[in-house]
Amino acid sequence: MTERGATPTSPGAPGDVGAGGDALARLAALRDTLEQTRLPLQLADTEQARERQRALIRQIDDYLAPRLANLDAPLLAVVGGSTGAGKSTLVNSLVGHAVTRTGAIRPTTRQPILLHSPADAEWFASRRVLPGLGRITGTARRGPLPADRAGDDPDAALMSSVVLVGDERVPRHLAILDAPDVDSIADENRALAAQLLAAADLWLFVTTANRYADAVPWALLDDAAQRDITVGIVLDRVPPGAGTEIEPALRELLAERGLDRAPVFTIDESPLDELGMLPDEAVRGVRAWLADLAADRYERQRVARRTVRGAIARASAAARDIARARDAQRELAASVRSTTRHEYDEATAAIIDATKDGTLLRGEVLARWQDFVGTSDVFRSFESWFSRLRDRATAFVQGRPQPIREVEAEIEHGLHAVILDRAGRAAGAAYEHLRQSPAGRRLATDASLARESPALTTDASAMIRDWQAALIDLIREQSGGKRTQARLMSLGLNAVTVSLMVVLFASTGGLTGGELAIAGGSAVVGQKLLETIFGEEAVRRLAREARDDLERRVRDLLAGEYARYEQLLQLVDAGPAGDDLRDAADALERAMASVADAVTDTPDGAPADTVIARDEAAAEGVAVPVDVAASSAAPRTAVAPHGGPTLPDVGAPEDLGEVPVIAPIVVSPELDHGPIDRPLPPPGDASSPWPDARSHGPIDDERERDA
Repeated sequence: MTERGATPTSPGAPGDVGAGGDALARLAALRDTLEQTRLPLQLADTEQARERQRALIRQIDDYLAPRLANLDAPLLAVVGGSTGAGKSTLVNSLVGHAVTRTGAIRPTTRQPILLHSPADAEWFASRRVLPGLGRITGTARRGPLPADRAGDDPDAALMSSVVLVGDERVPRHLAILDAPDVDSIADENRALAAQLLAAADLWLFVTTANRYADAVPWALLDDAAQRDITVGIVLDRVPPGAGTEIEPALRELLAERGLDRAPVFTIDESPLDELGMLPDEAVRGVRAWLADLAADRYERQRVARRTVRGAIARASAAARDIARARDAQRELAASVRSTTRHEYDEATAAIIDATKDGTLLRGEVLARWQDFVGTSDVFRSFESWFSRLRDRATAFVQGRPQPIREVEAEIEHGLHAVILDRAGRAAGAAYEHLRQSPAGRRLATDASLARESPALTTDASAMIRDWQAALIDLIREQSGGKRTQARLMSLGLNAVTVSLMVVLFASTGGLTGGELAIAGGSAVVGQKLLETIFGEEAVRRLAREARDDLERRVRDLLAGEYARYEQLLQLVDAGPAGDDLRDAADALERAMASVADAVTDTPDGAPADTVIARDEAAAEGVAVPVDVAASSAAPRTAVAPHGGPTLPDVGAPEDLGEVPVIAPIVVSPELDHGPIDRPLPPPGDASSPWPDARSHGPIDDERERDA
């Protein structure tokens, strides 16, 4: 039977390409951004944000992307609820025989059972929906079977699979999925239930007269209200006569959460038959509601659009929550970076100051310099000073010690000690600051960060030697004239280089007492010596270039020490920023505006503006024909909602004949699907408990449809 407005399509074929193409692209962009977003720091809300991130990616893969690609695909109705609420019994009773196991031992439902029309098999055998779950098919087991023996024993190893059961008694274009308990004692059951509910087009939520106010189910129903998903409520196991009191209380709770339009189906407490089934009249209302929806393509699309629109809105809000968590991560990283950089900047400045205030000319350096220049004769003539230097050069050739080497070594040792000391202080202060927060302590797992790096001793020595070598090259560049070269040859490059270092380091800010007088005199001697060789302007240029080179090398050396902390923070910086997530969510919402208003078919030949007006009326709570969302008072037992026909009896269990029961076997790679065009059982077929909600025959052309 070709339903009103139906067009054969294949699994995965876009049913709304024009409206949904841009939205699909934006959804893919949001998913990519989510997947690349990192939350490495353990802040107060990080774990919640990570779980929300994982759940949102799953929902995009499981539901949003495949549903947005094809609004004509069969609807997925997920049956959920609390432990022992009677979900499996309800599902079995809806199809008239045992397909899913019931029992008193919890958890009973392990693998989710998906019932579908054989005509829709290819939709669900593929990975169009729930691509992360494996596929298992069921084989038919002949003969009546009690519900507590249906299927194989639960297998925890197959929890990540969904069992597919094709059943002629399920109407085409709608599948029913029996999910695990939402409050199961098994963590994996609860997680799977949440995943399946997030992949649903509509929920059939089962609760009981004793547990309808429990917190866990209402947390999920709150989520349903925020997603604007179509929900039907089954109030099960109601004591005789108590429905008039319990149902209004339940409806009041639903109204408080914005679910006042959700139909409520009350099932009175009654004995199950020998196969564990509810009386047929107890589930007629639920069955009629689902059958009515399955038979109307427009209504299915409207439900799908409504659910997608609500899910996208929730997804965008979740993406913005994750963006705020991402912002918090980067803000903490920026704070740690700022503090750590400050410590190493202070260390760099302290080392440079030590090369200016005379600190490096204390103690042994001054003693060796005094031995070299002879401070008692310093202010005699420079000729005698040069003569004395020549005599000392001769003494060196003859094997007597020359103090200039000792001066150079002492200066190198002093600068090296200052570098290690300041770098160690900076490392300790940065490490202490990092460990002040729980997130920082998780980053600072390497205690060696509290000290200078092991390589710094060698690196600092190499840096000083390289700087001294650069000074020699600089001095050689200045010795262009023959007279200058002669003086350099007379004194020696090392002597002139040491003199230049003394001039750089001989500021008296860090010296006291006798050291002050000695250093001051030493600086004058070095200055006069260099000016005699190079000239006053050249000495100034030499000193400036030598100091700039030293400061650059010190900064580079300390930057290498800071880099150990920067490597930790780069883990936080990698990936999209919070604004990238917000931009992706905004772009998706803009693209979804066209999908929300799109209509792929106008029922009964009605113009598009009439259909849109019908959508708007339903959104405002106005009662309109054949409108699932507007059914605020579904009947409790045998009369179908929306004025549908009274349902036929299923028949006694012994009249059912051979019934399919699940015996799982692992199935199937992805299939290359063709069009689906298999008929439902004809109207009034006694083999199906589902009503033919519209008794018309096949519709072959527009004229008959309009008629």
